[in-house]
Amino acid sequence: MRSGRFPSMSKGLPEPQPAAEAGPSEDADAAPRAPRLLHGLLPRWLAQAASDTLEPTVYRFILRYSLPEQIYLAVMTLASFPFLYLSLDLPKLIINDAIGGKHFPYTVLGLELGQIPYLLLLCGAFLMFVVINGWFKYHLNVRKGRVGERMLRRLRYELYQRILLFPLRHFDRVAAGEIVAMLTAELEPVGGFIGESFALPIAQIGTLLTTIFFMFVQNPLLGLAALSMYPIQGYVIPKMQRKIRQLGRERVRKIRSLSDRVGETIAAQVDIRANAGAHRQLADVAHRLGEIYYLRFDIYNRKFAVKFLNNFLGQLTPFFFYAIGGYFVIQGELSFGALVAVLAAYKDLSSPWKELLDFYQEQQDVSIKYEQVVEQFQVGDMLDPRLLLEDGEKIQPPQGEIRFAMVSLADSDGVRWLDGVDVTIRPGEHVAVLGPGNSGKDRLPQLLARLYRPTSGLIAIGQVDVNTLPFSVSGRLVGYVGPTTHLLSATVRDNLALGLLWPPKDDPTAEGRAEAITEARESGNSEHDITADWTDYAQAGVEDAAGLEHRILEVLAIVDLDRDIYFLGLNGRLDPQRDPDAAARLLEGRRLFGGRRDALGLAPLVEPFDPERYIANASIAGNLLFGAPVGPEFAGNALAANAYVAGVLEQDGLRRDLTELGARLAEVVVELFGGAQPDRGFLEAYSIVGAEELHEFEHVVGRFQRGGTDGLSEPDRQRLLALAFTLIAARDRLGLIDDALQRRIVDARHRFAEGLPEDLRGAAEFFDRERYNPAVRVEENILFGAIRAGEADARERVEAALGEIVDELGLRDTIVAIGLDYGVGTGGSRLAPAQRQKVAIARAVLKRPQILALNEATAVLDPSSEAHVLAALREEFAGRNLLVTLSRPNLARKFARVLVMEQGRLVQQGDFEELSQDNGPLAPLLAAE
Repeated sequence: MRSGRFPSMSKGLPEPQPAAEAGPSEDADAAPRAPRLLHGLLPRWLAQAASDTLEPTVYRFILRYSLPEQIYLAVMTLASFPFLYLSLDLPKLIINDAIGGKHFPYTVLGLELGQIPYLLLLCGAFLMFVVINGWFKYHLNVRKGRVGERMLRRLRYELYQRILLFPLRHFDRVAAGEIVAMLTAELEPVGGFIGESFALPIAQIGTLLTTIFFMFVQNPLLGLAALSMYPIQGYVIPKMQRKIRQLGRERVRKIRSLSDRVGETIAAQVDIRANAGAHRQLADVAHRLGEIYYLRFDIYNRKFAVKFLNNFLGQLTPFFFYAIGGYFVIQGELSFGALVAVLAAYKDLSSPWKELLDFYQEQQDVSIKYEQVVEQFQVGDMLDPRLLLEDGEKIQPPQGEIRFAMVSLADSDGVRWLDGVDVTIRPGEHVAVLGPGNSGKDRLPQLLARLYRPTSGLIAIGQVDVNTLPFSVSGRLVGYVGPTTHLLSATVRDNLALGLLWPPKDDPTAEGRAEAITEARESGNSEHDITADWTDYAQAGVEDAAGLEHRILEVLAIVDLDRDIYFLGLNGRLDPQRDPDAAARLLEGRRLFGGRRDALGLAPLVEPFDPERYIANASIAGNLLFGAPVGPEFAGNALAANAYVAGVLEQDGLRRDLTELGARLAEVVVELFGGAQPDRGFLEAYSIVGAEELHEFEHVVGRFQRGGTDGLSEPDRQRLLALAFTLIAARDRLGLIDDALQRRIVDARHRFAEGLPEDLRGAAEFFDRERYNPAVRVEENILFGAIRAGEADARERVEAALGEIVDELGLRDTIVAIGLDYGVGTGGSRLAPAQRQKVAIARAVLKRPQILALNEATAVLDPSSEAHVLAALREEFAGRNLLVTLSRPNLARKFARVLVMEQGRLVQQGDFEELSQDNGPLAPLLAAE
């Protein structure tokens, strides 16, 4: 880390605060302290984001961030009105002067024009003004759209940033689905409204006034007629809209509550099914949907009543025009052209009035959405954004002992989790924390990692209050792992490197990203390039990516995860174009295994990929392709629906036979499980059909039994053919795949490969003993075959032989690297709980923290693995601090000191052997283990 200190760091350790009576305030004193400490350390966009607070109303938000643009839009809108007036006046001139005029020629700009040239001149001018007015609308709409999208981007960014600043306990009270809905769908209308918030009413009001002024110029009574209904509409309609707004606000709350309930149902699927709770949940959702239905129905009634009244009042004005205008034309007091122009103008008058009414309604809706969203994001005890965002480059990390000085912690209701804990941990000391579940032992590592802020007291490292440090400093200083881990939906490697990702100091792509940087700056967003290399190699103690890869392998061994990642690599895929050397060495491994297979007695355990033989341990589809699909053309059910495949199979009637095979297979499944809850284990074992598809196959089987394959539709034939394609001969206990059928499939295999059209050449990767196949797993590439099903210890013996070859060729690290590219799924769902925890521990170790705080992070591991991991961590962190809360007290035996917690208090500390005596505080915990 670089040098530099906070001003407060040289003032000595502050005295502990007295215990507070009220609830906690995680960041109560961070806000006034941080601006002074971090002044001048933030870039401009970051400093702006750090100091921003949410505006309470949408108009204040608009004026704060887009005032210059709103002024520009208003000025351009006003500039368009003279052209609008002229476009309204020209039709009258065309009718009265050019068409109905009698005094020709007319003199225009010194030129004498006859009737036809004058008519063409006025028509040309009219067309010119149409183009000018159209350009104004186009230009203003584009600018409004850009302003709206920038502001929406800014608002979402600010709200997302506030999510990162929420105190952790806030997430115990608010569902994630509710926050997501507010940040996405509920804010979507805000962007469009912001761009039009000032320009649209100015434009429409200006259009109204321009048009009405034109009418008054033609005839004052017609102008009054045009205005007559507007006061009534302007008074009645807003009053009716007020009630609609109240109902709209209630509707938003109900929708948000429904979203929360749906998200909770998804999260609790296992418990709902296990406890037969579906009926209760359905009734609850039905009640909520009913409330929303009645609200929306009431809104519809009121909204369409407003439209009915508005349309009725709007149609009264033409009545006055026809009556009054017709009278004046008959009396000769108004020209016919003027009346036509007024009627045309009134036709244009209805559009801006309707736009204004729609705008008023939209303004009400957007105001509701904005205010309600802002209300939900105004959370007390938020982190100071400066502490979260400052990079800490100029701050020297503190060194020395760790001190919990009279630390207390309480929840929002004042219930104490910790009460006056006072303990000092020496530099490099390894400490275990024990206690029953409600002892508060888990809060010590959480406080050290700054997941919570003490209600009172002080946590210091050396002479520095931990809670005054930017998180970029404390995050490097302290590694924390809790009892459960939620991994990012990315690869294992990406999750391991999370603690090393810091904004790059230099941006070599800045010149090429000028437009993106400008847009990010205008929207108040981060200007960093997400595609740059964010990895802080120095934090991991290495110089480059190659060094980091080697260090990752070391850390995987420390947490006992290297073997798991190795097997993920064996089941992964390698792109030979990206790493041709690794592909070549894997091919060498294939040759070594082929040469040793018989000598090691593995020939009966591995079925080789022979182009002239049927592969009993592969599906019919795999045998037909003799390889693996690449892309969607031959993947899954698409193989059965492919026209070329159908043509290949039709040549000797194989398509019909396989369709009948699929029908017989479906008959067996339907006979065994039709009308009953399917045995999922049986279905999965035979790779036949999912339980959710069973009902569909009952109908297909019925149609087949009545009319054979000729009585089936083409989709039914494809469905049965796809079912047949999944059957594996080695697992076929029904005797459906005989030797004759196997030979016919091998013949079809050759026809398929030889006649494959050019446009499908890249849709399949065929097996070739001399080529690496990127479409199949690494294990299959080395074996160039499949492990036989049903052979005792086959996989263990084959994998042991593979391991010897892998180590001999130095391929283990390569295969582990492939395993590191394994996608962990949402939240890490594709990994076992123990594997997720090991990834989290490895991530904390990889960033080389001075202090590692484990909060029952190893509890999910089996006892032997947990003991191994803890021993390796004690060795890795020799000379550095280790603070571990344990659920198995015996594991604390090797720690230098043990802390015993009870009901939020530190009741005893010392050597494990002393504390575990018959009357010691550890005796009950050891007896219960």
